[in-house]
Amino acid sequence: MSLRPLNTTVEKDGSLLSPSSYDDDAASLHSRSDQDTDSEDDEIIAAARNSRELRARDRMVLMEEEEMDRLVTDSRAQKERTRRGSSLQRRGSNLALPNPIQIFRTYAQTRSSNSLDGATNSVENLNDEKRRNRRSRRKEKRDRLLGEARDGEDGELMREMEGGRMRDGSTTGDSSDRDEDDELDRRGLMGGSSKKPARRRRWKKWIFIHTTIAVGFAFLVLLAWKLSLNTKRSAMGLASNGTALFAPTTLIISLDGFRADFLNRGLTPRLNAFVKEGVSPLYMTPSFPSVTFPNHYTLATGLYPESHGVVGNTFWDPELKSDFYYTDPERSLDPKWWGGEPFWVTAELQGIRSAVHMWPGSEAHIMGMDPSFLDKYNGKETLQNKAARILEFLDKPGVENPDADPSDLRPQVIAAYVPNVDADGHRYGPNSTEIRSTISEVDTMLDQIFHGLEERNLTDIVNVIIVSDHGMATTDVSRMIQVEDLVDMGKVDHLDGWPLVGIRPKDPNDVQELYEQAISNTESNPNVEVYLKDKDMPERYHFANNDRIAPLWIIPKTGWAIVEKAEFDIQEAKANNLVYHPRGLHGYDHEHPLMRAIFVARGPAFPHQPHSKVEAFQNINVYNILCDSVGMQPMPNNGTLRLPFQVVGLHDPETVFEEPEDPVPVSSVTATNPDEATGMMSILPVATSSPSQEAKPSEELSPVVEVDPIDEKPDDSGSDSDGENSSGSWWDHIQDTIDWVKDELDGFIDKLTHSSSSS
Repeated sequence: MSLRPLNTTVEKDGSLLSPSSYDDDAASLHSRSDQDTDSEDDEIIAAARNSRELRARDRMVLMEEEEMDRLVTDSRAQKERTRRGSSLQRRGSNLALPNPIQIFRTYAQTRSSNSLDGATNSVENLNDEKRRNRRSRRKEKRDRLLGEARDGEDGELMREMEGGRMRDGSTTGDSSDRDEDDELDRRGLMGGSSKKPARRRRWKKWIFIHTTIAVGFAFLVLLAWKLSLNTKRSAMGLASNGTALFAPTTLIISLDGFRADFLNRGLTPRLNAFVKEGVSPLYMTPSFPSVTFPNHYTLATGLYPESHGVVGNTFWDPELKSDFYYTDPERSLDPKWWGGEPFWVTAELQGIRSAVHMWPGSEAHIMGMDPSFLDKYNGKETLQNKAARILEFLDKPGVENPDADPSDLRPQVIAAYVPNVDADGHRYGPNSTEIRSTISEVDTMLDQIFHGLEERNLTDIVNVIIVSDHGMATTDVSRMIQVEDLVDMGKVDHLDGWPLVGIRPKDPNDVQELYEQAISNTESNPNVEVYLKDKDMPERYHFANNDRIAPLWIIPKTGWAIVEKAEFDIQEAKANNLVYHPRGLHGYDHEHPLMRAIFVARGPAFPHQPHSKVEAFQNINVYNILCDSVGMQPMPNNGTLRLPFQVVGLHDPETVFEEPEDPVPVSSVTATNPDEATGMMSILPVATSSPSQEAKPSEELSPVVEVDPIDEKPDDSGSDSDGENSSGSWWDHIQDTIDWVKDELDGFIDKLTHSSSSS
C-alpha cells in the first residue's frame, strides 16, 4: 500500500512531525524513497504462492501500519500538549504569564533549528546514509522471510501468529524489541495484562525452585519428628525377641504398703538398680483415703475414690441400703460397687488381651467383663509362684503362631498384686525386723522377674511399671481415741472407715449437733480434725462428691487411730499395759511423707535417659500412663499426665531420700497381744490409754520403752521405766515369742510342702 503525505500545515506550525524537528525515521516516511519498496512488495506477493508466504507478507504490512498509527498518535498527543500550554498562558488576567517549560522547549527548538540551518548539508548527507542503511536492513529481512517461507521453516512464525503475538527474540518480523515493548505498553493501557513469556518462564522457575526447597524442608522436619518418636512408634508395632513377635506389652506390679523411703534401707538392690535403669519421681502421692481398695481402683481407673465409688475399705451406700466390706467377697465382689472403667476392661474392649493376678476388684465382673486371664486372690501365694506366673503369661504364644488357641494367646497388659509388705507392715510395724526381711524377699521376687525378661530377650521389648498404693505408719497405744468420747453414739447409725471415721446419724438433722460435739471434744487434742463433707472438707482430698461418703468425718493425724469401744475398750486395755495391734496403719492424709508410694518405669514406651527424674505426681495418672504404653485410648479420668514424660533431669546420686520419722509415742508400751493381726484384714486393738494422756506432750509422761517381741528384750528387773511393776510383761513377751516361733515353723512347713509338690 502507499502512504499519503501528512498535512504540510503541521510543518508550518512547528509541530514535532516536521521533518526538520522529528527524527530521521519519521522524516523518512514522507520521502519518496520510501515508496521504492512498493515494487519489491509486489514481487514478493507474486512470488509467494502458499499460505505461509502470504502470512509472512501480511505480517510485514501489519507492522508498517502499526508504525504509522503510532506516529499519528504521538503527533496528536504533541498537539494536545501544545494546546494546553497555550491555554495556561491565557488563564487568569489579560497579562500573558510566561511558561518556563514552554520557554525551555522554544529555546531548545530554536537552537536545534539554528544548528540544522547551520549544517544543512551534513544533515542531508546523514539522512541519506541512514535511509540507505534502513532500506538495506529491510531488504535483508524480507529476503530472509521469503527464504524461510519457501523452505517451509516458518513454523515458529505460524505459532507466533496463531498465538496472537511474536515471541521474544523472534527474527521473522520487522519489529524490533523496542517496537514490541511499545505495543505491550499500548495494550496494557487499553486494559490488557500480558507478560513476556520469558518473564513467565522465570516466574515459573522461581516458583518451582522455592516449592522444591519448601517441600524438602518439610520432609526433613517430618523425618526428624518421626525419628524423635521412633521409640514410641516402635512400641505401637510388633517387636521380635528372636523367637516370637510381641505386640506392645506392659507389666505393672503393685507392691501393697511399700513406702517410698523403703528404697533407702539397703534392702532392695534389684529395685534400686531398676530405678537407675528407668524413670521415676522421688515418690508418688496416693489418693485420699490412703487405704488399699480405693487406691488400687484409682490406679486401675485414673479416678478419685469419690468418682469411682469405692470410697473406703468399708462404707455404707444409702441408696443401695447396703454396706461394702472389703474382706467379704459376698459383698465386695458385686459389680454394683465398682464405677468407672478399669484398665483390663479398657484393654478387652479395644481388642487387647489382659491378664490380672489378684488385683483388688478384678474379680468383680465389672461392666460384665473379665480379663482374658484372671487369678483370684490367694493370701498364701508365695512370691516365687508369683514370679513364675508372670513369666508364664509372657511365654504364651503370640500372633506369630497361627495354630495357637485364640483363648490362650499372650496378653499385652499384665497386672500383678503383691500384698506381702503391707501384711507384715500391719502385723509387725514398718520398722520391725520382720518387715525388713519381707522387703528383701519382695526384691528377690523382682530380681527373678527381671532375670526372666533378660533370658527371654525382652528387656527392651516389655514395659515394666512398679508402683505401690500407700505407705505405712507405726501405731501406738498412746495414740488411740475412743469414738464414744467424741460423739453421742446413740444418734449414730453407721460408722465408715478406719483409722479415720465417717459418721452417719440416724436422723440427718443431727449432723450439725454431732459435728459440734466432735469439735468440742477434740479442742484439747490437735491430732484430730473434724469436717463436714458438704461444708469444710479440704478440697485437696477430693472426698465430697459422692453419696457414699458420710456427712461427718473425724480424721486423726498420722499414727493416731479412732476405734469403737465394742471392738476395742481403751480403758480396760490400758489396765493391762498391752500393745495395740496392728502395729502399722495407713489411711491418713495422702500427702503425709509416711503415706508416700513409689512409681518406677522402664521400657520402649519410656525412651528416657537412665535414672531420669520426673516431678512427683498423684496415682490418678497411672491409668493414662498404662494405656499410652500399649497404645490404648484411655477413658475420661481425673489424670492429666500422658506419655512421653517431661523429665526434669537425673536423680542426684548424692541425694538420699530423707526417711520420715514415725509419730512419737505418748505413753509406755510394754506388752503385746497374743492374738495375731494378719495383714490388712486384721483389726485387733488390745491396749488403751486415757484421752487425757493423749493430749499431753510426751515429755510430761514416762519415758517410752516399747518392747518388740523380736527386736528387744524386756528389762531384767521386771519393771517398766518408771519403776512400777509391769504386770504380765514377762508372760506376754514369752507368749509373743512362742507365737513368732510358730509362725516361723509354719513358714518352714509351707516351703517344704511347696518343694515337695514342685518336685
